[in-house]
Amino acid sequence: MKQVTQVQRSGELRVSDIPPPLLQPGGVLVQTEFSLVSAGTERAKVQTAQLSLLGKARARPDQVRQVLENAHQQGVAATYRKVLNRLEALEPLGYSCAGQVIAVGAEAREFQIGARVACAGGGYANHAEVNFIPSNLCVHVPDNVTLDAAAFTTVGAIALQGVRQAEVRIGEAVVVVGLGLVGLLTTQLLNAAGCVVIGFDLNAERCRRAEALGCAFAANEKQVLHDRVQQLTTGYGADAIILTAATKSNEPIELAGALAREKGRVVIVGDVGLGVPRAPYYNKELDVRLSRSYGPGRYDPDYEEQGNDYPYGYVRWTERRNMQAFLELVSRGSVQVAPLITHRFSIDEAARAYDLIEGKLGEPYLGVVLEYPTHKTEQGTNGERPITLVKAETHSTLPSSSRVTLGVIGAGNFARDMLLPALRALPNVTLDTVVTHSGLSARSVADQFGFTRCDSEPQAILENPDINAVLIATRHDSHAALAASALRAGKAVFVEKPLALNEAQLELVLDAYNDAPSPLLMVGFNRRFAPFTSELRNLFTPRAQPLVIHYRANAGKIPLTHWTQDKYQGGGRILGEVCHFVDWVQALVGARPIQVYARALPNGGVYNDDNVVITITYQDGSIGTILYAANGDKQMGKERIEVFGGGRMAVLDDWRTLTLGDGAKTKSHKARMNQDKGHAAELRAFVDAVIKSGSAPIPMRELVDTTRVTFAVLTSLQSGLAVPIENI
Repeated sequence: MKQVTQVQRSGELRVSDIPPPLLQPGGVLVQTEFSLVSAGTERAKVQTAQLSLLGKARARPDQVRQVLENAHQQGVAATYRKVLNRLEALEPLGYSCAGQVIAVGAEAREFQIGARVACAGGGYANHAEVNFIPSNLCVHVPDNVTLDAAAFTTVGAIALQGVRQAEVRIGEAVVVVGLGLVGLLTTQLLNAAGCVVIGFDLNAERCRRAEALGCAFAANEKQVLHDRVQQLTTGYGADAIILTAATKSNEPIELAGALAREKGRVVIVGDVGLGVPRAPYYNKELDVRLSRSYGPGRYDPDYEEQGNDYPYGYVRWTERRNMQAFLELVSRGSVQVAPLITHRFSIDEAARAYDLIEGKLGEPYLGVVLEYPTHKTEQGTNGERPITLVKAETHSTLPSSSRVTLGVIGAGNFARDMLLPALRALPNVTLDTVVTHSGLSARSVADQFGFTRCDSEPQAILENPDINAVLIATRHDSHAALAASALRAGKAVFVEKPLALNEAQLELVLDAYNDAPSPLLMVGFNRRFAPFTSELRNLFTPRAQPLVIHYRANAGKIPLTHWTQDKYQGGGRILGEVCHFVDWVQALVGARPIQVYARALPNGGVYNDDNVVITITYQDGSIGTILYAANGDKQMGKERIEVFGGGRMAVLDDWRTLTLGDGAKTKSHKARMNQDKGHAAELRAFVDAVIKSGSAPIPMRELVDTTRVTFAVLTSLQSGLAVPIENI
């Protein structure tokens, strides 16, 4: 399919050939017929991407701070690689479109194939022929509303939320500053609400258009505006001022202070300067409010992505209800969209549309619409497209080969920053196919790392007989099912941690593993492959006495809204990250775990069980403690390990320095440039095992033990008791 994309490093605009997105349970696939180019938001995004690296840094000082923090924690080289990966990635454009449903996920049954819908959301309602839309970002379009008008729904909801924030009443005088697309929609909404609407814009043509759409008066000069407001309000001033302009200047907010009546309301919708002048706002005791996009639910992944609605009685107007209300107003004729459309371009002409909004064509514009081919895309099923457990007709030992032909499922930041650069550097690896659910990231990764193919369906890899190895780097909830599928398809499997989120998922993997005559399964527990780990292990080999190990992780806070904290999708930080440290201790001790005890700080609704102390005892008498803290200072080192046993001691500090003491002398080692946590070494070990048809670099027994220890940690936290580990 075709999609409008942009390269972040150069700002180059492309109409790219992208795999269609994967249908997911909580939403629908929509074949786009029209999408709206947002002149303000998208122009700013495009122009920022076109800046030099220095210009980008000046425009986004918040991101510069993140880069510096990352460099401090992980080193300059690793940070530089991450920054380049972000800059080379293809970014989607667009956030408001309309079309027809062509496939329905299992949890989106209110929609049917063929339904006409309006869609919202950056990263979802893209300028693309097919989009996956979560159900809370999708609404039905009334029969008498055309789809080109419905493409304005997102911007209409933004305008409507601004009106709601103003809490206007019938008969009130309201000034709208900025008569672009949002401003003209706001004008019509206020007129429908029975307000006296006064507009202001420096563009005289937009003022005339506002008056034609119901504005009582629109001025392009401040003094004329001030005089008319005084006249229409008999000297009191405007009840409310809604700022829909886009400028870094403080002039709009200063103007609002001059126009407002005593105790009036100023609502900020557009991206304007926020240098509020004290005197007029203090003297009039003005109420300043910001309007956040299209309403409650915006930026809440639990609402937008997981489909969890807010209670109707407590949150009357969510972003989705605002979208529905706007369409109803269009349906009744209270809001007119057709007069706002000044330009139409086909998807193939998208570059000209952006030239227009950047001023390169020298033409006035307002509503810019992209149109899409009307041919029908092959429809999906009216339900979820689940991951199929592909079972090979015959099982045989993986053949020895001089190369690994690799398929990659999932390519988020970690895969792009750590795994794929290391794999690309290996001479005996062919990067064949990359699959991501969005399709766009698959194309971006394929172009960046040299994959032969890209797709959005895992079956493109699982059913390809030429692919002999699969790397799985998706979100945690799909690891087990995909690993089992790949094992049953006769592939060697490298799956990022965690292997499973619960016992049922683990059993799914074990069943597939046990059914295969010569399976190869590896989990991305990289730290056991780090150079410092090998040196430390050598110090305690051989040994006759048990070890005492303390592993401290100063992990830092992750918001509860992040997907890794979700119980079902990410599993939480114990399953998703603490497993790393459990595995490292397991690798050093070598004996099997027999008991786990854990205690956590009260979470207070902020941390989950992110501040926890875990004690693991092993069959040989060794004891490992893991202190995992989210409430510390991230400027300090993240990881520190202390190991004691047989008169020897080792201290590994944040994978930068290693101190070894054997009772006679002490030796110190320092990392040369960056932390080496073993990512490249683990991938080399996996590739070597595939080529040589050898045993897995990590014994399956240890993969299972590590996974079950993390399950036991959660059980211990719930029960307050020590939990025995069943070694099967």
